Amino acid sequence: MFYERAKETAIAAVTDACRLCEAVRSEFGPADAVVKADRSPVTVADFGVQCQVTLALRDAFPDLPLVAEEDADDLRGEARALVRAAVLNHVQRIVPRAREEEVLSALSHGRYAGGAEGTFWTLDPIDGTKGFLRGGQYAIAIALIVDGEAVLGVLGCPSYPQDNSDPDGPCGCLFVAVKGQGARMRILGETAERAVHVSEVEGPSRAVVCESVEAAHSSHSQARQIAARLGIASPPMRIDSQCKYAAVARGDADIYLRLPTRADYVEKLWDHAAGCLLVQEAGGKVSDITGRSLDFSKGSTLSANTGVLATNGRLHGGVLAAVHDILSES
Repeated sequence: MFYERAKETAIAAVTDACRLCEAVRSEFGPADAVVKADRSPVTVADFGVQCQVTLALRDAFPDLPLVAEEDADDLRGEARALVRAAVLNHVQRIVPRAREEEVLSALSHGRYAGGAEGTFWTLDPIDGTKGFLRGGQYAIAIALIVDGEAVLGVLGCPSYPQDNSDPDGPCGCLFVAVKGQGARMRILGETAERAVHVSEVEGPSRAVVCESVEAAHSSHSQARQIAARLGIASPPMRIDSQCKYAAVARGDADIYLRLPTRADYVEKLWDHAAGCLLVQEAGGKVSDITGRSLDFSKGSTLSANTGVLATNGRLHGGVLAAVHDILSES
């Protein structure tokens, strides 16, 4: 009963979040984005979604903490007054009762540290902000973590094709995974669901590799070498955000490869928890590039892992071997 209520709450929150994002994107102006201290962009939509989703989760489960990406401090002060007003405007379209201090309080609610014990949510309000800004792919990602393990994941992908064979056709998908119950997809805004499964590709020569658009997020040059070692002929499918996990889960791609570009880079919990569970429940396999399972028990980061590899399962061992060979040679 708890998981069913958590699933329906997360689905409703992500559906509203997708509406908020598309409204922001249709009205977007230069004042609607700022740059955080780490030089990454954050938009009215990032702040608005985190506030709106937090309010929904907190209303339904007031005792469950949240690990989320954005911080209220990035929205305070006179310099952020216009952005703050725009955030409040968009949030109030979904949550009419919301006031400025409630918005800031909701953003602060996401500061939970995470860890190996207990139950908590994790949220990436917009995974793929650069994709959002350029009109490409992005995702809203919610996961429920219990004792360091993802047990529920919901991905809203407003720009993802409903049918990969018709990439220019209707877009808007919502993916849901519950541990032990498989992976399912809805057309965004509808309630009918269908099961999704990874591909049955067994030979790497027929595989499609999915990777980040941004070369700063994953090494394109090493990925090319790995593809050549495996005999992969198809060009890479480059998209932003956890939509890459959705692509593998639905069989649109067979391999998602995320190769670190810096030795000191550590992956974030909210960037992978929902997508990882989605691929696993669709029949695939997810590990880091050394073969270790992704460890969600270390707080807000995946400090025990290096990079990410998600596949249809059949290809996993061969890809790991090629990654090891290429990185060793490098």
